[in-house]
Amino acid sequence: MSNPTPLEQPCETAVGRRQLTIGLPKCDDPAERRFPLTPEGAAQLIERGYVVRMEEDAASTIHYPDASYQRAGVEVVRRQETLGCDMVIYPASLSESDVRLMRRGAMLLTLVEPACRNRRSLAELLRRHIITVALDLVEDDRGNTPFADILAEIDGRASMAIASSLLADAVRGKGILLGGVAGIVPCETIIIGSGIAACAAARSAIGLGSTVRMFDNDVYSLRRASQELGPWVITSSLHPRTLGNALHSADVVVVTPTAEPFAVSADAVAAMKKGVLTFDITGRSDGSAFPSMTPVDLAMASAIESSARIANRVCFTHAGSAVARTAAMALSNTLLTFLGSLDTAENPAGHLKLPKGMQKAALTFFGKAVNRRVAETLGVRIVDIAIYLSLS
Repeated sequence: MSNPTPLEQPCETAVGRRQLTIGLPKCDDPAERRFPLTPEGAAQLIERGYVVRMEEDAASTIHYPDASYQRAGVEVVRRQETLGCDMVIYPASLSESDVRLMRRGAMLLTLVEPACRNRRSLAELLRRHIITVALDLVEDDRGNTPFADILAEIDGRASMAIASSLLADAVRGKGILLGGVAGIVPCETIIIGSGIAACAAARSAIGLGSTVRMFDNDVYSLRRASQELGPWVITSSLHPRTLGNALHSADVVVVTPTAEPFAVSADAVAAMKKGVLTFDITGRSDGSAFPSMTPVDLAMASAIESSARIANRVCFTHAGSAVARTAAMALSNTLLTFLGSLDTAENPAGHLKLPKGMQKAALTFFGKAVNRRVAETLGVRIVDIAIYLSLS
């Protein structure tokens, strides 16, 4: 019996796909202490085939040493090397000089507020043909905004944790418990808004024993909040007189995002009792929810100490940034899910062709302003990214 003729085998060709690089520069904005990736998150990305490069001491704000990242496989390099990666993750506003160090056509993952703050940097992003994506605008398949939602929840919970700590402080506060004890009336918490941040703040306040009243003009949102939180929260429409009476006796006031931006008037502030704690967690960093008060940014390490030296009433902003490590872990988990949904193509532009929720979050795309706010800031014509991609 003759031996069978061996079948011709295809020659193995090592067509290696270049690994995408992710850059993590150190944030040089003292008002932003959150870092987007933990060592555990970085290790998972490396397992998926990414190369992660981090600037030296970049994660010091969340108390992770460089060694923790190096053990996970992260390359600790100079700043310019992180900015030269295929994808740069930076939650603050990149300077114009930093943008110039980015690769032409690279991708920048950031947040919408800081990204739109610096007009010259925005213009440079267009000139460098950078694909800029605002993580807090990214939508999933169900229309949810996972990054914005988790940051809002942290803001709400952090505001009540900080309020409880400050009220109990005998020097900077009143030396009282937010929830009181048997025979003592608990503190009153007023929450403006009924979204994710509002519900998170209410949930924490209830858990600490405070009475909670929630105000909003969106009746449907109030109903959902009431169903979620149960009878422990009293809900009401934003009627000026009803709200004014509630503010008069409040110990803690938290303003969260509402359909129409809300601000507590100077007269209402003047009628509030001494020592009331106010928080603006609307996402606007200027404390505009309390325009007559002095804003104190909780992202600054010395915020609490400095607030005690301010003679005027103060309102606290960026509550979530005060718990930067918790925020970092939440961002890292969400980022892993987000990057897992992308194709690992060599060209970052390929990512935007897949998830529509990511297209909606694009700010600049290959020299075009594809976001209305960016276009208005730069005074250029907005381009519909869906049409642009369909023609490319």
